[in-house]
Amino acid sequence: MVSRKILLIDDDRVQFVVTQALIEGFGGDGYILEWVPTYESGIERLLSGAYEICLLDYQLGQRDGLELIRDATARGCRTPIIFLTAESSAAVDIEAMEAGALDYLIKGEITPGMLGRSLRYALKLGNSLEQLRLLATRDELTGLMNRRAFDGWLGEEIVRSRRFSRPVGLVLLDLDHFKSINDRYGHPAGDAVLREMARRVAETIRTVDRAIRYGGEE
Repeated sequence: MVSRKILLIDDDRVQFVVTQALIEGFGGDGYILEWVPTYESGIERLLSGAYEICLLDYQLGQRDGLELIRDATARGCRTPIIFLTAESSAAVDIEAMEAGALDYLIKGEITPGMLGRSLRYALKLGNSLEQLRLLATRDELTGLMNRRAFDGWLGEEIVRSRRFSRPVGLVLLDLDHFKSINDRYGHPAGDAVLREMARRVAETIRTVDRAIRYGGEE
């Protein structure tokens, strides 16, 4: 069985012990719980992409979990988050959901069964949302960015280039005589050519990116 890693971000170590006991209480052998106590260490771990789900406390010293959710989301985090708080305020519930949490649990009321259900729900919903993001931003045939995603990405790069006074490069590719492939071998063959072309372009981009990151060592 492949274990699913859970990140608990809470400034109280007692909550780590309590949460571990709750997981054991619903027979959560397929989960590994890791704990960090601060906002800074929490967001660093969360953005690493090493966890399948996050349990996040409302109070984190001088900062709070709502701020962390917004910060992580703005930086591209896609890990499902379950919000934990000692308060039963409906306002906190709504604010947590609006910030990006997928579920909300009140600490003093959590039972093993409730936590297990919440984990399963958040994982399922998170996976569904990720599939929707892919459908909205990726071309179904090649897996490359679609026009909507490309326009957004290009806009961000133009803004970044102006901010740091750096140039932007754009490469256009064209497949010569592609229509003749469809006409002679059929559209399934043409689709196969497009997928292979996309694969080679993506691999070339990864190779160039590695060379830039590691000073040409690749």
